[in-house]
Amino acid sequence: MAGSLHRPRALPAPCGRRVLKPPDMRGLACALLLMMFVELPTAVDARVPIASPIPSANDASSSSVKPTSTQVPVLYVIAVYTVVLFGFWTIPIARRIIVPLKLFAIGWHECCHALLAVLTGGSILRISIDPFLGGCTIVEGGYPSLILPAGYLGSTFFGAAFLLAGFDTLMAKVMSFIAAIGLLAPLAQVRDKITILLTIFYEALLIGFWFIDHGEALRWYMLLLGVLHIFFAVWDVTDERIFRKPNDSDCTQWALLVPSVPSHVWAIFWITFEVAVLIAFVLVGIVAFKLTPEELQAQADTFLPTR
Repeated sequence: MAGSLHRPRALPAPCGRRVLKPPDMRGLACALLLMMFVELPTAVDARVPIASPIPSANDASSSSVKPTSTQVPVLYVIAVYTVVLFGFWTIPIARRIIVPLKLFAIGWHECCHALLAVLTGGSILRISIDPFLGGCTIVEGGYPSLILPAGYLGSTFFGAAFLLAGFDTLMAKVMSFIAAIGLLAPLAQVRDKITILLTIFYEALLIGFWFIDHGEALRWYMLLLGVLHIFFAVWDVTDERIFRKPNDSDCTQWALLVPSVPSHVWAIFWITFEVAVLIAFVLVGIVAFKLTPEELQAQADTFLPTR
């Protein structure tokens, strides 16, 4: 027909071929962005989950001063021992029971005086150790300003070592040998049969504690000796003020050495010092021995195990 438009027909695609459309670039870009920022799910991990380890006492900060459940009883026992020892030291009948412990404490105190006397060029004239009369060290020469404080200082820090042993079974085992020697040494001069029998009893108790809970009981024995030695100034002043012992306390000797300061002021000073040392070493024990009962026992078994 004249004037009509003829549209060309599309040619059919050759057999066996497909017409490929150009890729959608915008969709491809979006897919790449999703892969970059979205974590695609992976295959499920079929491994058995591992339980988190049981927390240990060492997991806490080593500088923490908060006591563990193992250390809390130690603090209570220290308080109880302080009260009990004061009672036994002051009650007339009970005083007899702790005579071997008193001889140990007094003997060490006087040995500290004697040691400083020798180190400062002095000589020992006489040493007296009596559970009821008190101790006395008579020296010639030396420096009194160094010899006199050696007694309380030596007793306090010696007791602090026993106090630390109350936090650790291994240390308690080691310190028990020192305790055994300290209890036996005064017998060289003792002739009283009751005192000898009591000393044998305390030694037997010390040996028996080695086999109670594989040495765990030694910690409580060492704590008793620690409190006994640390508070020697308390016992020294108590004997002088209440029982009027013939041998002067070190506080009275300080008043003679420094007349401007009375003896009761020296007593307050030394007792305050001993309390401060007690608190300081309790904190050291809490920080240094943060172990579980199992760890304490495993450590103690490395030295003369009783299993």
